[in-house]
Amino acid sequence: MDIEQAFGIVIKKYRLERSISQEKLAFGADLDRTFISLLERGKRKPTINTLFAISKVLEIKPHKIVREVENLIHKK
Repeated sequence: MDIEQAFGIVIKKYRLERSISQEKLAFGADLDRTFISLLERGKRKPTINTLFAISKVLEIKPHKIVREVENLIHKK
C-alpha cells in the first residue's frame, strides 16, 4: 500500500466516524469536494497544509493521522 492510499483510508475513516460529508469536510478545510474524493481514493498527494486543514475539521491532531498512515503502509 502506498502513502496516498493509506492517507485516503485514514481520513475517510475519521470522516465517517464523525458523520461528516465530503462536502462539509471540503468546505471546512477550504478545499474542493472533488479533491477530498480524490484524496480518499488515493489519487492525489496531500500537502502539509492539506493535512493540517483536514485534521482541524476532523478535530484530530495531524500527528495521529500520520501515525495511522505509517502503521498502514508498514503493515504486512
